[in-house]
Amino acid sequence: MLHVDVVCVGSLKERYLREACAEYEKRLGGFCRLTVTEVGEERLPDKPSEAAVAAALQAEGRRLLDKVPENALLTALCIEGKEMSSVELTERIQNWSVSGSSRLAFVIGGSWGLSQEVKQAARLQLSMSPMTFPHQLARVMLLEQLYRAMQIAVGGKYHK
Repeated sequence: MLHVDVVCVGSLKERYLREACAEYEKRLGGFCRLTVTEVGEERLPDKPSEAAVAAALQAEGRRLLDKVPENALLTALCIEGKEMSSVELTERIQNWSVSGSSRLAFVIGGSWGLSQEVKQAARLQLSMSPMTFPHQLARVMLLEQLYRAMQIAVGGKYHK
């Protein structure tokens, strides 16, 4: 069975986001083993310097990579990544699965993004949209897209 790890910077603060994630986590249970791991977000002042942001990204990046299983195929969610349709993401996941990758990991950075180290470690850099979204909402969106991909793969009615 496919194992999917979602590793995120920060915890979900809003109840509605936690409930949405819980719903998709439940739905995904029929298709894969899902693990969601949160790592701490670095605290920065209101107007941080570029050096402070870079140091925070590096620290968060190390924590993210420490939580990614060694045998997982890594996807980094970042704005400069490749945009894909839901069908294209499904095909990518299916191709990885048939080529022997039974463990996938997706990483979501904090409000400042991801470190270069994380992006370089990733097999795929994936962008959800050219628009900017809160990183906490990105978790809901990723889980929904993973569920949609699983439904597409089995010919389910969820994807129209």
